[in-house]
Amino acid sequence: MSRLVPSLAPAPLITLLAALGASLLATPQARAFCGFYVAGADASLYNDATMVVLMRDGQRTVLSMQNSYTGPTEDFAMIVPVPEVLHEEDVRTLPREIFRKIDQLSAPRLVEYWEEDPCQPQYRYEGMAVPSGAVMDESASESGGGYQVQIEAQFSVAEYDVVILSAGDSNGLERWLHDEGYNIPSGAARVLRPYVESGTKFFVAKIDAGRVQFDANGRAVLSPLRFHFDDPHFQLPVRLGLLNSQGEQDLIVHTLGNGTRYEVANYPNATIPTNIVVDQQVRDHFGAFYERLLEETLQQHPGAVLTEYAWSASSCDPCPGPTLDGSDILTLGGDVVPSGAGGDWVLTRLHFRYTEQILGEDLVFRPAPGIRGGNGIPDADGRLSETGAIPSGSWNSFQGRYVQLHPWEGEISCRNPVRGQWGYNNRAPISAPGRLQDPTLSGAALPAGVSTSGSGSASPQSSRGCGRCTVDPRESAALPTAIGLVLLGAAFLRRRGR
Repeated sequence: MSRLVPSLAPAPLITLLAALGASLLATPQARAFCGFYVAGADASLYNDATMVVLMRDGQRTVLSMQNSYTGPTEDFAMIVPVPEVLHEEDVRTLPREIFRKIDQLSAPRLVEYWEEDPCQPQYRYEGMAVPSGAVMDESASESGGGYQVQIEAQFSVAEYDVVILSAGDSNGLERWLHDEGYNIPSGAARVLRPYVESGTKFFVAKIDAGRVQFDANGRAVLSPLRFHFDDPHFQLPVRLGLLNSQGEQDLIVHTLGNGTRYEVANYPNATIPTNIVVDQQVRDHFGAFYERLLEETLQQHPGAVLTEYAWSASSCDPCPGPTLDGSDILTLGGDVVPSGAGGDWVLTRLHFRYTEQILGEDLVFRPAPGIRGGNGIPDADGRLSETGAIPSGSWNSFQGRYVQLHPWEGEISCRNPVRGQWGYNNRAPISAPGRLQDPTLSGAALPAGVSTSGSGSASPQSSRGCGRCTVDPRESAALPTAIGLVLLGAAFLRRRGR
């Protein structure tokens, strides 16, 4: 059994971040696939903007996913391992806006605090969020030719033609897919075998290009899919993604549990260091800063799944945008889970960077105790506490938050000025979305001046000030594409003429 790894950033990590002066080049783009693309005529396909949200209540899992497709306009499909036969009423499409809302709410954020007028009366306060409530099925044998493949159900949802398959032999399943016109990567049977042997079904959602919209660049604009099933195990199949792995991959999963934060049960857990005071250079290179922080954290916790956010979905502090309301919870599965849309749903953001050597099993999730971190206003010396996760019973208020301090630079005319009073106005900050561009940083050094309460602080006599805490909108295209990529299942491109 793995355990929650203490996540206070040790001094060596912060020291390294502060001392690095070498140029930081853009990280090669990494893509995470829980499955694999298959293309006719060996066309190259990429899934570069997929997000997964897992709602869990009792033994019911509601899986919602949004994925983008780049490639030829021929019909294609995807396959997802599922524990039981799904029916038409178990599957629906979702608005794309719900995924942008979740990503904005949970993404790591750069915030700014501004020193207030040292000669004005000071009112110290701590912003602290309080949790609040917030076509016909048929069975047809496809065992001819020795496939041992069974069509358990089939129906249509929006642009998707769904077939639920079972298989008695992984080699037969691979041959069946080949013979049905799918160009499958070599070795598919090897990766499919554990699912077949465990009796797993396969959700295959074929897509008719004549029923899907494409943008001006030829990218398919797919309707996000949601489906639900009952399973005593709360897990996410990711091993299929090894079939088209290009090396190191990134996976980001959001979980929603009623009063429950989730962590993984079969890999180490750690939390991203937070409440790090950074200097002005980070404002222009936040993506590079966060990527290096991520890399150094994973070096200290190899193979770990990092928690980047855990908070009541109906609150935040500071809020980069709208929180999830009752309508959002219904959209993501509140209409089909035992608890309904009521209760305090906890949104958790998990980040897993893995290779074939690291990935031995699909991700299995378990309930985890509450944590807090990335909270609080700087003290008079510009220091912040809670640079890692702190146990907090059943209450979750943890976020990856990186702070710039802008000391007062106006006139000081009073006799006894009170320095180091930090605040922000009521303008909402903006989070850095998960699906972002690779930063081009040739010649750009990782900034010095990175500190935590144990390793440094911002001087009230430096930098410039203005009067609010916000996130730099320029960072909305700064974090590497590696952050926020995942595809659940396998996507196939069907050859024409079948």
